[in-house]
Amino acid sequence: MDAQRALLDELMGTARNLTEEEKKGHKELRWDGKEVCAFYMVRFCPHDLFVNTRSDLGPCPRVHDQKLKESFEKSSRHDAYVPKFEAELAKFCEKLVMDLDRRVRRGRERLAQEVEPAPPAPLSAEKSEQLSVLEEKLKNLLEQVESLGESGKVDEAEALMRKVEALNAEKTVLTQQPQNDKVLMLAQEKKMALCEVCGSFLVANDAAERTQSHITGKQHIGYGMVRDFIAESKEAKEKVREEERLAREKEVEERRKQREKEYESRSRSDSGDRDKYQDRDKDSDRYRERDLDRERSRERNGRGNRDGEREWRYKNGRDGGRDRHHNRSRPRSPGRHSNRRSSRSPVHRY
Repeated sequence: MDAQRALLDELMGTARNLTEEEKKGHKELRWDGKEVCAFYMVRFCPHDLFVNTRSDLGPCPRVHDQKLKESFEKSSRHDAYVPKFEAELAKFCEKLVMDLDRRVRRGRERLAQEVEPAPPAPLSAEKSEQLSVLEEKLKNLLEQVESLGESGKVDEAEALMRKVEALNAEKTVLTQQPQNDKVLMLAQEKKMALCEVCGSFLVANDAAERTQSHITGKQHIGYGMVRDFIAESKEAKEKVREEERLAREKEVEERRKQREKEYESRSRSDSGDRDKYQDRDKDSDRYRERDLDRERSRERNGRGNRDGEREWRYKNGRDGGRDRHHNRSRPRSPGRHSNRRSSRSPVHRY
């Protein structure tokens, strides 16, 4: 019957049997609603741990429903909401533990206090008079003991000393004061111990049955669950931070390797370009040297041709300078000379 009712609730809702008027004021609960206890959904609710103990937190103000919890566990959004709910529970538990640790520190300081004896109370008039009489008797007896000792009466002196000791004991009883209740209470507390888990006071070296009863008690188990959950939450956070740190380091290392590859690729490209430029420079130098050689050869050939031509013309009388030299060295024609002279100078007769 319960299974069928749960199936109908899941298919038709919990308000399937309500009238239209009742449905108007009815609100369907969902596991992600603000009225539902997220702590109960994900782990445990601290309000349920300390019922009827000194650490009782009272009833939880939110809804605890096993059906909603099962719906949450089957939901496709379960994994996405678990970290959020656990973070809220860890924050609440840390506040509980902080308050508890504060009480533990106060209890530890209380146990560490030294028991100071109370100052002696003043004696009454009657006891003061009795004490004065005892002190006077003691003074007289001590003087007699001293006198007998000087006289060599040892036995009589020892007898008086026994009386002196008896009077001293009576004086001690007269001046002794009973301890008050506060001193006795503090002395009793010095025999107490403090539980570091739940902050309860225990009797030191108590019977094993009482110690076991405390360990299996609701308060001790509850605070143990709270402390274990906080430790687990911190460990999970540390694990996440460590994974993030490793991921960042891996990313940095990959970027470094990528930069090295790019640098090596650019270096090889630059080296190839330098080799290509060097080959071009070598080719240019070769071409330049070859052109210079051609120019030199052309110049040599040009000078050789000019010198040869000049020599040939010189040898063959084609050179103007040689002709002029030849003409100057050749004798002039007498007829032309004589004619020229005859025309210019007078004829002398002999």
